[in-house]
Amino acid sequence: MSGSLTIGELLERAARERPDDIAVADGDTVLTTAQLRDRAHAAARALVACGVAKGTAVGIWAPNGWPWMVAALGAHTLGAIIVPINTRYKGPEAAHVLERSRARVLVTVDGFLGARYPAMLRDAGTTLPALETIVVAPNPGASTVDAPAGTVAWDAFLAAGERVAPAELARLAAAVTADDVGDIMFTSGTTGRAKAVPATHAQSLRVFADWGALVGLRRGDRYLVVAPFFHTFGYKAGWLAALQVGAVVHPQPQFDVEQVMARIAADRITVLPGPPTLYQSLLDHPARAAADLSSLRLAVTGAACVPVELVRRMRSDLGFDTVLTGYGLTETTGCATLCRDGDDAETVANTSGRAMPGIEVAIVDDTGQPLPAGAPGEVVVRGYNVMRGYVDDAAATAETIDRAGWLRTGDIGVMDERGYLKITDRKKDMFIVGGFNAYPAEIEAVLVQHPAIGQVAVVGAPDERLGEIGVAFVVARPATTPSEAELLAWARDRMANFKVPRRFHIVDALPLNASGKVLKHELRARAGR
Repeated sequence: MSGSLTIGELLERAARERPDDIAVADGDTVLTTAQLRDRAHAAARALVACGVAKGTAVGIWAPNGWPWMVAALGAHTLGAIIVPINTRYKGPEAAHVLERSRARVLVTVDGFLGARYPAMLRDAGTTLPALETIVVAPNPGASTVDAPAGTVAWDAFLAAGERVAPAELARLAAAVTADDVGDIMFTSGTTGRAKAVPATHAQSLRVFADWGALVGLRRGDRYLVVAPFFHTFGYKAGWLAALQVGAVVHPQPQFDVEQVMARIAADRITVLPGPPTLYQSLLDHPARAAADLSSLRLAVTGAACVPVELVRRMRSDLGFDTVLTGYGLTETTGCATLCRDGDDAETVANTSGRAMPGIEVAIVDDTGQPLPAGAPGEVVVRGYNVMRGYVDDAAATAETIDRAGWLRTGDIGVMDERGYLKITDRKKDMFIVGGFNAYPAEIEAVLVQHPAIGQVAVVGAPDERLGEIGVAFVVARPATTPSEAELLAWARDRMANFKVPRRFHIVDALPLNASGKVLKHELRARAGR
């Protein structure tokens, strides 16, 4: 059973059982499973040379590619905790994650899509006393690294690890257990304060062994991983699930519809999960009719409303044999429910499936009492996949997980007689932009720093391409006249693109109730939700 292994042991077993199988095909870098293991062990020895030990946090701020996988598997092997960082983050956002996690080493790149991550971090002005080493890995498609001052190039990083004996690494790896924390993923709640969510090796491996079995992922599949590795969908439902079954990982560092179509044809891609916008972009592209997409067989989507017609066209026009949807949270190790192969288009589009094995999902009222089929209420989850608790935040943990082990998701849903779940609303006001969770309170906290903004409220609104977008309602400070273009440019400089509201409305006042709370349902109606 995968859940009884550590991720390092999984890698070792895969290398032993499938040494010559291709594990990663990333441009000119093609690694067999044995070669991936060897590179991960070299990275692990290099991390030891940097002072990393069991329980030490290692940040990874880089696009999809073999260096991300090697760094993560190296850290997992010796029992370090990886902390994925969103590649769209600005310097202050990344610094916050590194500060909270007390990361000792950061593995990053320099110049990806023009982003100079080391400089962005330096310019953030945040003191990071725990961070001792910044390692610069190759950019996608590059073979050399020009490491900025104060950083270490990837090859020099590996060379320093050669002084750590393989026997020492073996000793450290033997001390890692399946119940040790393997990663910390950062999420946000309605307060806007980021929360750190730990997951153990056992949780991640069991959830995505079951996920892989349920969706039908198999050895030899060629898996184009478009979902970012910093997200559970790209990391755990991506390359980790592929490693468990022996599928070939084809990392895609950024979504470009023409590149994706070309890679599907050239690499004979069979598996292509992603948000609904990915498939809609393929369907809408004028070159699709001439593209060879005949190898596609498996799609897994979710994270936004999925029209029935989209599911049908994914099968008929894109050629997928299997199209499935699911639901989960970072706090549930990324997954809780999943459709099953054979479910009809209406079920796949209108529900998020039913509970995965070993996981309970229920609908409850405000007092926590279970509700009957068809009645709307809060979705709660219990099982081995639920986090132990937020890192260094006992109060938030107590608010989220009750004494019986039920995790309150904050989502409103309905469950039918078959146990299939439909999410109908978001109790926490979160909205999803192209597959990325956006939290209004976090966005509002940044926008209110603008010198011309007196009050601001952010809501989600439907969008044909992205599923949802942010819309900001702004009350200007006296004697100021901010323009939409000015606010948009200012916001883009200070937060990840998916968080930036696509529209700004300057209003005289925000609608409030008697206690002074903003009536966001009114704003959603005005935004077109």
